[in-house]
Amino acid sequence: MKKQKAILVDLIHPRMNKHHALERMVELEELVNTYGGIVIIKQWQKRQGPHPKTYLGTGKVEELGLEGKENGVSLLIINDRLKPRQLFDIGEALRPYGMKVWDRIDLILKIFAKHAKTAEAKLEIELASVRHMGPRIFGMGMELSRQGGGTGTRGLGETNIERMKRHLKEKERRIKKKLEKFQKGRSLVRQGRRRRGLKTVSIVGYTNAGKTTLLNALTGRKEYAADELFATLDTRVGQLFLPGSNSTALVSDTIGFIKDLPPELLAAFSSTLSEAVEADVLIHVVDASDKDRDKHIRVVEDILERLGLSERTRILVFNKIDQVERLDRCALREQYDELPVAFVSAQEHSGFSELLELVETSLEI
Repeated sequence: MKKQKAILVDLIHPRMNKHHALERMVELEELVNTYGGIVIIKQWQKRQGPHPKTYLGTGKVEELGLEGKENGVSLLIINDRLKPRQLFDIGEALRPYGMKVWDRIDLILKIFAKHAKTAEAKLEIELASVRHMGPRIFGMGMELSRQGGGTGTRGLGETNIERMKRHLKEKERRIKKKLEKFQKGRSLVRQGRRRRGLKTVSIVGYTNAGKTTLLNALTGRKEYAADELFATLDTRVGQLFLPGSNSTALVSDTIGFIKDLPPELLAAFSSTLSEAVEADVLIHVVDASDKDRDKHIRVVEDILERLGLSERTRILVFNKIDQVERLDRCALREQYDELPVAFVSAQEHSGFSELLELVETSLEI
């Protein structure tokens, strides 16, 4: 598949510091690379707030359109969640230049669709896409109304809007019904585990923190792990041997979290995330080599709170310590003294003794 050329643009407040602006753009570029696009131009626009119609200033939109046409760019990606009307209006403004516009959520959904392997994950992506698409009917309806042409076309446009709304509502109902079967299956499996007295651990963390690599190292599984965002969408479960108590626990990993993850994406992945929601203990994996690790820890903690897991027993695991020349472990233990802390390298299989002891203590076995 031919890679799409993209222009990335972010709207920043005049008082935003340079590091934060760069950090936001780096993550957006990583998302594009994960999707498989090629970034041609990166730009920022300083504004007190988004333009009500086109999000970016109208002059900036025209400037980007001209640059895109000159460089053979087919896609403009805006690093925010746009309102349906804004997406419609900026899309119309860029149409003469042969460019489409995506917001941040569109891009994440495209990546999810690319990485979904199981039927359940594919259904969850489809559900999230339908929910994201729904509010845009307003803009699409305006376009349909215009296409009707002539006197009295308003009614035709409205009819088409209602027809599309009904279609999406019915599609969402069918997807949810199919997902319910997977949810029931997971529920039955969890009930069986409880009957057998099996303890469960779920690995959570910011995307690309090394969750799947840690799962593989702890359980001997050989799941796909890549140095890219959202490499894992499907929940995988493995068996973990705990030598101190001569017992076993089940370990699962989950979809990676990311900042500004919208509620409808979390809701759509409720079936997959149910492994984390029902787990006895959470292992929160952090990339120790990430210069923004503290911010990413806060993002994950915020999402866990949204999932109702802020009180769940959890262990903070700093991974990839082999990639850090010097790590002040004492300072990190003090900084996060409300949680048990472990330092590991999932790649090098080091630091596991301490982690396993913490898991056993947390599971009370």
